[in-house]
Amino acid sequence: MKQLDSKPSIPYVVGSKSPLAVAINCAAKAGEWIKSRLGTVKELSTKYSPQDLVTDVDKGAETMIRKLILTHFPNHDILGEEGVAPGAAASEAALAKAKASEYLWIVDPVDGTTNFVQGFPFFCVSIALAYKGEVIIGVIYDPIRDEMFVAEKGKGAYMHGNPTRVSEEKLLADSVVAVGFNPDRTFAAPVNLKGIVALSEATRSLRAAGSAALHLAYVAAGRLSGYYEVNLNAWDSAAGALLVRESGGIVTDTAGNPYDIGVRNLVASNGKIQRQLLDVITAAGATGLH
Repeated sequence: MKQLDSKPSIPYVVGSKSPLAVAINCAAKAGEWIKSRLGTVKELSTKYSPQDLVTDVDKGAETMIRKLILTHFPNHDILGEEGVAPGAAASEAALAKAKASEYLWIVDPVDGTTNFVQGFPFFCVSIALAYKGEVIIGVIYDPIRDEMFVAEKGKGAYMHGNPTRVSEEKLLADSVVAVGFNPDRTFAAPVNLKGIVALSEATRSLRAAGSAALHLAYVAAGRLSGYYEVNLNAWDSAAGALLVRESGGIVTDTAGNPYDIGVRNLVASNGKIQRQLLDVITAAGATGLH
């Protein structure tokens, strides 16, 4: 079995293309198609809540990505947002089943669907590959800016061939941190708002641009010092979490435990402010943990 990684513990099954090349190709092709459909949405519906939107473009992009992946890796499994029923319980059940897969692709065809519908230019394609539950490849593509963020476990992270590195801020008070307004208005939104209020007083400034994956890519690239949100899904965070880690940062759950694809309440940072972020969120009762 051919090995692409320097660590022999992770064997990659390689077809006519490497998994990384396939992920990049999928993201690029889907991203360009999504960009071409901006402003032309024909079917708009909701999922878990009136704030949780899905379009024909989301569905079409996921179908495109699935077909491309399975062309090269027909025996691999795929966990895509559009193939899972709405709500946290359904997401957790789908992930629990998928975790048994040896090779699992985790796909969000349009992360930031509400932005896409509004014509707000902050959305992306997010694709990750996990081997026995551990993410080994992460790709995030922003078609509006034509920025391709790529990470491979143990090999670093890059944007168009240039290494990405997290920011240098050592104090939360000097940091710009991203937050999210989760579409789950019953549980997650009130919890997130507690954290947002607390962080607004502890940071230099907050940003909420509406794409978990791009927020994580921006932490990896040093454009943000951190990111916090409760009630995310694996497809929101898998690729971005690897980008952050391979760029020198830290990703944990809101209790400070190491990230895995089952983490739903997430804190990511340059590593230097991680403890400060966690302390503020904990003190505010905003961990989202029962």
